[in-house]
Amino acid sequence: MKNFMLNLMTEESGQDLIEYALVAGLIGLAAVAAMSTLAGKISNAFSNVGSQLTSAV
Repeated sequence: MKNFMLNLMTEESGQDLIEYALVAGLIGLAAVAAMSTLAGKISNAFSNVGSQLTSAV
């Protein structure tokens, strides 16, 4: 039992998976933040185009 616990404490094979999951989570969080900002800018651009088309007629 003691050897089993020592092996668990020194085992590093799952460390890579956790690191990849953390990096993927950070990328996902950054993408969500960027999309919310980008959505507002796109909405404003379409509103400007729509108002210009309405005033041109």
